[in-house]
Amino acid sequence: MARKFFVGGNFKMNGTIESIKAIVNNLNEAKLDPNTEVVIAPPALYLLLVREHLKNGIQVAAQNVFDKPNGAFTGEISVSQLKDSGINWTILGHSERRTILKESDEVVASKTKVATEGGVSVIWCCGESLEERESGNTISVIEGQLAAVAGKIGDWKNVVIAYEPIWAIGTGKVATVQQAQEVHAAIRKWLKANVSETVAAETRILYGGSVNGKNCKELAREEDIDGFLVGGASLKPEFVDIINANQ
Repeated sequence: MARKFFVGGNFKMNGTIESIKAIVNNLNEAKLDPNTEVVIAPPALYLLLVREHLKNGIQVAAQNVFDKPNGAFTGEISVSQLKDSGINWTILGHSERRTILKESDEVVASKTKVATEGGVSVIWCCGESLEERESGNTISVIEGQLAAVAGKIGDWKNVVIAYEPIWAIGTGKVATVQQAQEVHAAIRKWLKANVSETVAAETRILYGGSVNGKNCKELAREEDIDGFLVGGASLKPEFVDIINANQ
């Protein structure tokens, strides 16, 4: 089964009502590759605004969700609240939440379990620091992150994996095409050995880390790169070029 190309846009903590409406209008009017699945993740405050104005066919994601049902959890958003608002995706495990907010592999795995079981699809992020890469531990770090989530979920149909080397996020540094493909192939190999051949073959693995309009086409040609999770460039008109990178 061919894996459908996938491009996610993570706005992070950026945007205003005016600027986000402009991004949405640009996407609504652009000619986008119909064979690419597109999901954008604005800050939580703007989720409903985006869902209301964005054309059908493009999905909206939260940047995080909590792993408990509605209740006394100040500042959090539940899976059922996302569903109630027509938000069917969430990003989980982004390195900024792992490093700045100290979310452990176990916390990310728990959130992934609750989201997928509640009907919200997950862009699940993994990646290594510069120190881990330079010490030759890239694959073992990512395998540890994978093992934590694989221990919690049984159904991978609603999970997209995003490999984001931490040292390449927002730094302008990009993993070489060879480095990215190498890690993507290792993730697929791990899934085959530890989950199933079907999950390995069908799960989409995205690359994230300073993806832009100039480098996206070369990356998209690699066998195990099934799309992108885009940060800063998703706020710019070139996001359309990235969406169309696989044409």
